[in-house]
Amino acid sequence: MSPREIIWRIWRAGIERSAPRSAIKQTDEKMLGGADPAWRDRLCAFRHGTGRPVLLDQDRARRIAAEHPAEVQALVAEAEKFVSGERTYFGYPTTSVGTPVDWNHDPISDWHWPAAPARTIEHRSAESDPKWIWELNRLQHLPVLAQAWLFTGDERFAEVALDQLDSWLVQNPVGTGIAWRGAFEAGIRAVSGAIGLQGLRTSPALTPQRYRAAVRMLDASAHYCWHGRSRFSSANNHLIGELSGLLTIHLVFPELAAPAALRDRALHDLVAEADKQLLPDGAGAEQSVSYQIFTAELLSVVHLLLRLQTGRERPELRAALDRSTGYLLGLVAADDPDPRYGDDDDGFALRLGSESKRTVRQHLGIVGALTGRTEAIRCGRHTITAAWVAASLGTNIDEIGLATRQETSATSLYARDGGLVVLRNGRHRLTMDVGPLGYLSIAAHGHADALAVTLSDQGDELIVDPGTASYYGNSAWRSAHRSTRAHATICVDGANQSVLRGPFVWGRHAKSVAGSIDLARGVVDARHDGYRRLNDPVVHRRWLIAPPNDPTIVIIDLVEAKGVHDVQVSWPLHPALEVRSDDDGHIVSRGDVAALRLCYAATVPVTVSQTHADPVTNLGWWSERLEARTPSWLVGASVRARGPMAMLTLLRTTDIETVSAPRIALEGSELTAKWYEGGVQRMVRIDTLRPGAVDAGFASTSKEMISQP
Repeated sequence: MSPREIIWRIWRAGIERSAPRSAIKQTDEKMLGGADPAWRDRLCAFRHGTGRPVLLDQDRARRIAAEHPAEVQALVAEAEKFVSGERTYFGYPTTSVGTPVDWNHDPISDWHWPAAPARTIEHRSAESDPKWIWELNRLQHLPVLAQAWLFTGDERFAEVALDQLDSWLVQNPVGTGIAWRGAFEAGIRAVSGAIGLQGLRTSPALTPQRYRAAVRMLDASAHYCWHGRSRFSSANNHLIGELSGLLTIHLVFPELAAPAALRDRALHDLVAEADKQLLPDGAGAEQSVSYQIFTAELLSVVHLLLRLQTGRERPELRAALDRSTGYLLGLVAADDPDPRYGDDDDGFALRLGSESKRTVRQHLGIVGALTGRTEAIRCGRHTITAAWVAASLGTNIDEIGLATRQETSATSLYARDGGLVVLRNGRHRLTMDVGPLGYLSIAAHGHADALAVTLSDQGDELIVDPGTASYYGNSAWRSAHRSTRAHATICVDGANQSVLRGPFVWGRHAKSVAGSIDLARGVVDARHDGYRRLNDPVVHRRWLIAPPNDPTIVIIDLVEAKGVHDVQVSWPLHPALEVRSDDDGHIVSRGDVAALRLCYAATVPVTVSQTHADPVTNLGWWSERLEARTPSWLVGASVRARGPMAMLTLLRTTDIETVSAPRIALEGSELTAKWYEGGVQRMVRIDTLRPGAVDAGFASTSKEMISQP
């Protein structure tokens, strides 16, 4: 940390001690800027939506229920689970939180978090996963219960929601308990609390006393969000969440003096963060698709409320959302599966539906409803969230999800700022990571996956990102799934490309450089310097060669070094796939159907390996949900050799039996790879001194040398 950050953190520690006390002692008059509280009158104005934007509304609920009965039925079924006390978070088993709810008890681990000042609770070393208890205390079930009441008129849903809010307020005084451990949690909870309370505003169960207690908590949350906001090395999606929470409180409760006074500064900072965290090419700065969606949806909440308040868009927020939408549209063309890289914690900015995890296409549907962008609507998927947004703005989303395959047949792309290359040839979507490790100095949510590749074939995932697996629940899972060895790249001497300093902190970052990107010919030439820190410095350089009309994908890895090193190339596979080895590498099948051939060669003899669900190394696993994982194959080849040395991997998804006898040679500055297809020899020649200088050498294409300065 810089000296400025150290000083700020010391100052913030003092604020965390004083802010809760000042919020508790604050009078209603001071909270309201000197105005007469008159809570019955204030509740009446709130019921009518006077002077504030309204999202959850009775008339809109009737229209949504008539137009989307199946989705509304699923939402009501989800609300019934909340009424009964049932909760399912992440990959943990479904459990009951009981009635009344003990908001500080984790029934998964049977751990009770202390009713102590939040700043004193050490969440990292507890015998319980703080993510689970934070998820419970985000109160994201309140908007679901509010909608169930609006859709059905069953007062039971409103009464349960308000009873649970009452008990939460009693058990979690401002600044006390794990729920207040960090301004980010206060910000996310503020979004749910404000929108949920608004949805319940006409319920007879919402009394002036209940309204006052909830508003006082939200006002304290606004203070918390601002004074405890994330800055310097921690100013990632947490800062977006804190500012969005503060602004949501202000917009839904404009009479509160402190949020109103902070509005302009908070909005200015939110706009600035939108520009920083959604890059010029639309990629997310945190190197995580999941956190990009989460960030964009937090911005969407504020953008929507501002539009409902003023009737106008905030151009800077719209521009950020448009950038992000364009990028995501480019990643999920046709039948492409959701792209995955970096961390994924299954988080929601505002949970209005019954879905347990947000997909890219669901997100596109929501943003399409907000912006009216036709491509996003047609490529998106319908959700209750999109329906509410469309109903509040009058957006026509009748064509949601109706895009044809021809409309979604996107071309290859290179996101220069985010550092992702996508190559397509009609069947395949190949991605290669040539970007940074993550965002800011700690790169909290990035993985050590420089130059990693993924492959899908006609919508089926083959070579995959291994997923996140865990945050706090299992430290060994956390380390393994962030590691270089678990990703589809080269691992040298068993070390990570970047240096782990903690579960959310990276030390020295591997820096990737894209030497040449030729989308037309399907050639990527990139390198990273992560292994230059070794006693014998190593540079890993990778060529991905996938011409648009050729079914064979060529990947060549060059390890530039002087000494002897252990080098492993890994290919993590989707858990639906099975593997067997042969003389040239691995044959991968889905059921009884061959799906992929991997052939290996190196400038020295190679050892082929495969790992499946190893409990010691934690390799050979795939994770779709946080705190859950599925056995999967991790295949590859390894060598021990003196540098420089090179490795070749051939990938083929059709007529896989035709590929055989791979070889690779390094002579001076020239790399030559050869193999046979159906008895015909094929070749790739690379001049390593010239970025992108690749002689495709395919029998069916020109042998013109590709060279870029």
